Amino acid sequence: MSYDGVVGLGAELDGAVLRLTLDRADARNAVSDTMLHALIDHLVAAGQDEAVRVVAITTSGPHFCAGADFLARNTGSDQRPRVGSIQRRLPSMAHRLLPTLASTQIPIVAVVRGWASGLGFHIALGADFCVTADDARFWEPFMQRGFTPDSGAAWLLPRVVGMVRARQLLLLGRELSGTEAAEWGLVHEAVPDAELDARAEALVQQLAEGPTVALGLTKWLLHAGGGIDFERHLQNEALALELSSRSEDFREGLSAFREKRDPRYEGR
Repeated sequence: MSYDGVVGLGAELDGAVLRLTLDRADARNAVSDTMLHALIDHLVAAGQDEAVRVVAITTSGPHFCAGADFLARNTGSDQRPRVGSIQRRLPSMAHRLLPTLASTQIPIVAVVRGWASGLGFHIALGADFCVTADDARFWEPFMQRGFTPDSGAAWLLPRVVGMVRARQLLLLGRELSGTEAAEWGLVHEAVPDAELDARAEALVQQLAEGPTVALGLTKWLLHAGGGIDFERHLQNEALALELSSRSEDFREGLSAFREKRDPRYEGR
């Protein structure tokens, strides 16, 4: 498939890695509507492209993402939008991005330095793995701006850190360092900034060389399991086992076990 960037979003297929780069350093990589649509489209395409085995979301400049670009959306016209315009727009934009991160059956890694605010925080939270600089800043800006959370924050955060800590983040606007985010279980790992790129790349390559079918199905089981009863989960588990056991990577894994060597997965 073709991965062409748009203004503010770079897209490059680097071997088995789709690298998506938020590229608006002058605006702290605030996400415009065009960038948001392109990000969703690339994730959907990656989930259908057998050449892609992992997605890495990185950024240019010193900051990860300052959130959605509300200033750009609300300037240039003195005419107030019609009542309900936000409610109509969100299902195809921010409210589509987080489910797409969850449902894309390949691993997604976010690499965070500097500020990750609002939507930027939620992209990091919605990725399967987030490797962050220990001095990064995670922040929910909504109460300071006088409006309510978007992109699933009030659903995601209590499930990850519990209701008490979710209230601290959303109602009190508590900022977290990268180190604190790791201690709270919000991110995979926090490391010194000088080590961030190398540590994140090692994880990306580990995933790119893994059993892609089994990784994707396990990701599906993890996300689907939270909303169904145990019996339905076991049915899903049986389906995942049936599919993964028919993969070429499963046969390679068995061969490697018998031959006492590391497996060489091809992602098929």
